[in-house]
Amino acid sequence: MMRIITGSARGVKLATLEGDMTRPTSERAKEAIFSMIQFDIEGRRVLDLFAGSGQMGLEALSRGAESATLVDQAKAPIAVIRQNAQKTRLEDRCRIVCADYADFLRNRAGTETYDIVFLDPPYADNLLPGALRLLAEKRLLKPGALIVCESGSEDLGMDAATAEKYTVLRTAHYGVAYVTLLTPAWGKEGEGRA
Repeated sequence: MMRIITGSARGVKLATLEGDMTRPTSERAKEAIFSMIQFDIEGRRVLDLFAGSGQMGLEALSRGAESATLVDQAKAPIAVIRQNAQKTRLEDRCRIVCADYADFLRNRAGTETYDIVFLDPPYADNLLPGALRLLAEKRLLKPGALIVCESGSEDLGMDAATAEKYTVLRTAHYGVAYVTLLTPAWGKEGEGRA
């Protein structure tokens, strides 16, 4: 049973997809992730790129994020995200987009930037390296942004050029999930987080 942990929608139970189409973040991992970033959420612009049920973006909104863009490539998850946005009464601060992650990122270049990005793609599909590369290439991250990656391995699979664009702030392991917190390397000097 998934629910919103705290904030304006605290305790609201979220719908999930039947079967193995998505793999929701465990309650334990979600609590740990939000304790890592809890002081960086208020008033921020959030991107939940492989949104599934939308629970990560909606949790951020419940905790005071300004807006959340929730992206998934399939119609079934998008329907669940819409249902959950309505249940939590957070739909007015959501933008829900049905798109392939790479197409979405390419199309956003030059139009907006994000403070917090959740990346939790299907582990076996090896999509994290491409998402991280495009986020950096298309300049979609604000200086000091936080990128929360969930993966099935400690190694995010980035090539050397992409890895140079990020600083690892923290890593943790919860069951089968590895959580890595990154920030853009270009935000280190002068602006954003040290």
